[in-house]
Formats: sequence, structure tokens, C-alpha cells
Amino acid sequence: MENLLSVPIKNDIYYIGTNDRETPLFEGMWPLPNGVCYNSYLIKGEKNIIIDLVRANTTTDYVNKIKEIIGDEKIDYIIINHMEPDHTSSIGSILEIYPDVKIVTNKKAIALLDAYYHVEDNIIEVKEGETLKLGDREFTFYMTPMVHWPESMVTYEEKTKTLFSQDIFGGFGTLDGGIFDDEVEYDRFYLEETTRYFINIVGKYAGQALKALNKLGGLDIELICPVHGPVWRDNPEKIIDIYTSLAKQETIDGCVVIYGSMYGNTKVMAEAVARGLSEGGLKNIKLRDISKTSLSYLLSDIWRYRGVILGSCSYDNNLFPPMEYLLTEISHQRMKNNIWGIFGSYSWSGGALKNLKKYMEDGKYNVLDTQLEIKGTANHDELESLIDFGREMANEILNK
Repeated sequence: MENLLSVPIKNDIYYIGTNDRETPLFEGMWPLPNGVCYNSYLIKGEKNIIIDLVRANTTTDYVNKIKEIIGDEKIDYIIINHMEPDHTSSIGSILEIYPDVKIVTNKKAIALLDAYYHVEDNIIEVKEGETLKLGDREFTFYMTPMVHWPESMVTYEEKTKTLFSQDIFGGFGTLDGGIFDDEVEYDRFYLEETTRYFINIVGKYAGQALKALNKLGGLDIELICPVHGPVWRDNPEKIIDIYTSLAKQETIDGCVVIYGSMYGNTKVMAEAVARGLSEGGLKNIKLRDISKTSLSYLLSDIWRYRGVILGSCSYDNNLFPPMEYLLTEISHQRMKNNIWGIFGSYSWSGGALKNLKKYMEDGKYNVLDTQLEIKGTANHDELESLIDFGREMANEILNK
């Protein structure tokens, strides 16, 4: 049978992943304006082996790709690196078609297989560093706990020097024709989606991700097959470097100003701060309205930009509620390499700046001493102070 839907990768390894253009939010939280792909791989040989599955809503396309490669043959093994449902929820359909298939995974994943899908039979447990021969192929398994679930692992085939890396090295976005890194304009599109994916999904476990990257550093890798995003065959070192930088939260010279404004006064203050950043010599500046911008993009900006300025109006003697929620999420991410600035506004009573100060003090953040609070609409002198505040932040960023 001629392969039209599946894509040959190397030495009878095939790409059989699917695109999801319908789901609006990943994990019910993170926007998918460009969709997402669920990558799965089939190895044909003495034994037919699937590595990682897909989400149930794309099962029909998935099964067609499998049958295109093996016809009426059976699947002998499924290797499950990660139990999250976007990579396993099609398992019921696959087991109906191939009831005798054996599942290869680790102890923690076995418990989740039972919890999610009530699968208890035909399971082979593998441990850290174990090598397993399946037909004419040999695989070695490495545990990568909390990247980003406790059962996560990766699979390495030394013969082809291929790393099946589960969520590590993944990113948002469908694969629109091009499957490999040398078939897409990665920096133009996928780099931003990879950055956002890492920070939204893996960021709070950056320390564990760094440990996993160090563990895999000794492998001779020529091909990286993640479960999201392009397959890396031309320059796998590039995605390794990108993920290492993200895991270390290596910031860039820039500043994001995030403001919450009910009637526009705090917005005017934020624009004055941004003008000061520019006058201070900073070119990479983003201004974000917290009421209109998804948390997904805000967290991504904060992770990558050295400077972060938060400005909030007061709301019932407290912070503007969307700002309060953002602060909760920032705490979860354990960000450590930023310079912070804060300002607030109020009408009949304060609360915003007081609570921003407390948050910075409790978290021991590196925050500028200048912390402005303005009643009502900023006058000429107050706008000058805000511009000076922006200049101060630019100076801190550029002299670090």
C-alpha cells in the first residue's frame, strides 16, 4: 500500500501523528489559535511498535495512517512515555482493533493506565536505564519525573540514534504539511509557540526539566521525535539549546508592561511608563492589557523578558481581580531572573499598590524602589514621574 497520509522518517520509522484544529483551549486553559498536533510514531519490522498515541478526537485519521503502513498486520507493542490524555485517550479504540497488543511503560504510568482506562493486562514494566529488545529493535528508557507529570519518561533507540522525547521539546501549533524542522520556518512561527508551550505547561517544573536535559546530554542524538511540534532531523541541537535556555529562564533585554484598567486612567499611566522605557534606550517593549490578553501570553512574556512592570487600578480596596489571578499564577511558575516594577491607581480608596507591594515583599522579588500611586487621572507632573520610572527600569535592564 502506498503511503500517502503517514510520513516515513528513517529506517522504517513512520510519523502517524494527527492535527487538532478544533479544540480552542489546551488543557481547558491555554489558547490554541494555531491548533496543536499530537505526534505518534510507528516502527515497522519483526514487531510492529507504536510509540505514544493521540487524543481521542483524532482517532479516525490516526487509525487510517496505521492501516496504511501495516495493512492487516497487527500492532505488537505500544510504548507509552506519558499518560496525559492528549497522548493516550485513543487507547480504547486501538485496543478494540488490536486486543492482543502489549503495553510498555513504567510503574507510575501503569497505575494511571488503570485509573484512566481500566487497562490492567498485557503490560510490560520498564525501569530507569533498562534496555528492552522488541523484535529487531532495542530501546532504552529514561525516567523524567515531573516533566511535567510524575510518570513521564523518554525512549531512546541507539540503532537510529532516535530520542522519542514525549512532551520535552514540544510546542503548540499544527503541522501544516511540513513535518520536519527543515521543512518549516521554525523561527517565524514555531519558536513563539514552543516558548509559550514550555512556560504554560512545563515552566513551573523548569528545575526538573533541566535535570532531564542534563540526563539526556550524554546520548548520541541524531533525531528527536517529540509528541508536539516538528520532528528534529536536520538540527536537533537547536531545540535542545532552546529548551535548555527556557529551563534556565534565560531572559532577554526587554520589558513587558501589564496593566489592569477599568476606565482608561491606568492605561494612560502604562503608556507613559512605556514611553520612558523607550527614552531609556530599550527597544523590545510590550504593553499588555490584562483584561484582553490571555494568561498564556502574559506568563510567556514574563518568563522571557528581563523587565516586568505591573500596574493595577484599585478595586474594592484591593487589586483589580484579573491582576490578582495573574499574581497567583506567577507564584506557581517560580520565576527568578526578572527585574520588577509596580504602580497603582485609585479613586476613593487605594488597595492596588499596597497589595502589589506585599506580593513583592512576600516573594522576595527584585523590585525597583520607585513605586508610584496616582489618584484619578495623572496630571502633567505625575506623567513625567511615570516616564522617569520607565527610564529607571530601562537603565536597570540594560546595565545588568
